[in-house]
Amino acid sequence: MSENLGQKSKKETVREIIIGLHKGLSVKSAKDKFEKEVGTVTSVEIAEIEQSLMNEGISPDEIKKFCNVHALLFQSALEKTVSQEESPAHPVYLFKLENREIEKIARSLKEIAQNGGRKELSQLKKEVKDFLVKLTGLDVHYTRKEQVLFPYLERYGFMGPSKVMWGKDNEIRDLLKKCLSEIEGVKGKEELNQYVKNNLTPLIEEVDGMIFKEEKILFPSSMEKLNINDWVEMLKESDEVGYVFIEKPKETAALIRELKTAVIEEPAVKDGQISLPTGELPLKEFMCLLNTLPIEITYIDKDGTLRYFSDNRDRIFVRTRSVIGRKVQNCHPPQSVDRVEKIIQSFKEGKKDFVEFWINFKEKFVHIRFFAVRDREGKYLGTVEVTQDVTEIRKLQGEKRLLDERE
Repeated sequence: MSENLGQKSKKETVREIIIGLHKGLSVKSAKDKFEKEVGTVTSVEIAEIEQSLMNEGISPDEIKKFCNVHALLFQSALEKTVSQEESPAHPVYLFKLENREIEKIARSLKEIAQNGGRKELSQLKKEVKDFLVKLTGLDVHYTRKEQVLFPYLERYGFMGPSKVMWGKDNEIRDLLKKCLSEIEGVKGKEELNQYVKNNLTPLIEEVDGMIFKEEKILFPSSMEKLNINDWVEMLKESDEVGYVFIEKPKETAALIRELKTAVIEEPAVKDGQISLPTGELPLKEFMCLLNTLPIEITYIDKDGTLRYFSDNRDRIFVRTRSVIGRKVQNCHPPQSVDRVEKIIQSFKEGKKDFVEFWINFKEKFVHIRFFAVRDREGKYLGTVEVTQDVTEIRKLQGEKRLLDERE
């Protein structure tokens, strides 16, 4: 009992320190209080405390703003922890391999920033740009973390990483993009010094800081919370995103091949629910989903019989239910039948997988695409025709991001 009370007291003290930081407590005072009253703390405890603060109303943006300070505060305690994942087939092992390569790039950029004054400006700019371009590969590392690891943590109610760390990842992406866009505009050594101070150094610090947060907080917390089945599924899914800067160890590649061939997930329908390898939903919702897509879908089976079309509200081309079961040759005007048959034949023979056309039709610019539908072994199953009105899409310029959307 006394041990539990002591543990609770330690976590409460850490919690008070974090709240104090958010209210203006200096880092020095926070570190003094931490070393005097806590001494040691695990990454899991820190993560759980930050999660509880978000549950109580502190916004993810507020946590994100101070997470560098949190990491600095607990750095000495966290650096004493020892990782347990050493298998080359473990997702965390692969994340760490990538981090070692990211560190090398960041270190090279740091050396240029510190000792670049001895080189010609044009050479310096080229070296900086080359390393920055290489560093853009970290997007793959971050994406695998966000799209594979975070969803598994969320299943255990651990929302902090996806709400806070994802935001920090995006800040690094933006810093990197800014560094790349502004290096070309550097015209002299003084401008270069300002560029290093205002752009390059903050980027390097954030990249290094993210490696620390991953390896001392995120990964140990994940090891604590996730079970072996979670890691196995993550390993299979990681291949969908890919890796960067590293070659997968032979053990990893062999295991992934074995896992993917061991279980072949097939679609199923039961009690009005359609189950697919990538999710499940009620049949009615599935139908509405297809009818809501801003494209018209028509499916012809391997024998050339029309089996399905989506019932979009504002169709470009007329489709009636009477066409179901009709041969594809009878669904097109005589002038184009020969062309349609050649396309389908090329799909059947494996010569092509995709054909596209675009036409002007009733004041609309229409994009028409045919895709060969194949199973896992590449066997031809049929052809899907996808038709879309791209009149307004063709007018788009620049960017409009999700954050630009106003209510």
